[in-house]
Amino acid sequence: MSSSRDRLFDILYKKSFIYREDPPFTLVSGRQSFYYFDCKGATLDAEGVALTGEVMLDALAPFIGPDGIGGIGGLTLGADPISISTAIAAYRRGIALCPLIVRKEPKKHGTQKWIEGDAGRLKKVVVIDDVITTGGSTITAIERLRESGLEVVRAAVVIDREEGGRENIEKTGIKVVSLFRRSDFDARRLTASPQ
Repeated sequence: MSSSRDRLFDILYKKSFIYREDPPFTLVSGRQSFYYFDCKGATLDAEGVALTGEVMLDALAPFIGPDGIGGIGGLTLGADPISISTAIAAYRRGIALCPLIVRKEPKKHGTQKWIEGDAGRLKKVVVIDDVITTGGSTITAIERLRESGLEVVRAAVVIDREEGGRENIEKTGIKVVSLFRRSDFDARRLTASPQ
């Protein structure tokens, strides 16, 4: 791992990850889990969000180029700081990458848009999410972006909980890039725990 990636993992482990067996956490999907990931602990931290943008940009590098992606975004709220920090990191490297925000429901006035950002000038985009469990919010964002005429080339997430979300997203024809997986956090937790 690069030093930025290592440091981001440290921040995520400290600020965004909890393991608890009794009682387990209830997730958005209704499932019970011993694992809870709240990436906002890291993505709403100054160092954490800056590192997220850098590390995410590194992961997306193969898809950037003259005929590559021009935008990144996902379902608000979890994706917003990731998309924006990645766009800022890209700008600092001389790369134009437009951040997009996918609304959970259309704007109720004016243009009644689903997508915020300069989507009209874009062709190819990457869908961003913070954590995938079932993949539901990522799939919703993929559908909204496709309905807006954009070609989604990948989904990129900070953490894959390894609970079927990747597989569900890939059924839509979109491959998933993840910065980290639940097993990475388990490896640290089990190493840090007294035997």
